[in-house]
Amino acid sequence: MRDRSPIQSVAMLMGVLFVVVGILGFIPGITTSYDGLKFAGHNSDAQLFGIFDTSILHNIVHMLFGIAGIALARTIDGARTYLAGGGLIYLVLLAYGAIWHGETGTNWIPVNWADNILHLALGAGMVVIGVAVTKGVVRRTAPAV
Repeated sequence: MRDRSPIQSVAMLMGVLFVVVGILGFIPGITTSYDGLKFAGHNSDAQLFGIFDTSILHNIVHMLFGIAGIALARTIDGARTYLAGGGLIYLVLLAYGAIWHGETGTNWIPVNWADNILHLALGAGMVVIGVAVTKGVVRRTAPAV
């Protein structure tokens, strides 16, 4: 196993966590009202841990987002891009959830205020880590031939 920079380790950890959360969304009991799990939309009644609204598409996106994190964690630049870019995506999801939350026809992503708070924390945290942890990081370059 090769050495990883701190930002690569954080990106890898985040990627693994997103994959795990996506999988947990398909497990009855961990996901409450599992029989109300819909493919997409605000009418999915399922909730991960009984708190966060979820759907089949939501779970799949978590897993794909996690796989992207694991893949991008291979390089410092990839890890930074994943954390900072992914954080921005979560901040956009926060804005989306704040505007189109609840039972509106325009709400195609099941989100509630618990999701919004989580999206704020994830977005801000990922952006800060993506920017702050890479300051002063020495890029490893291949030796000259």
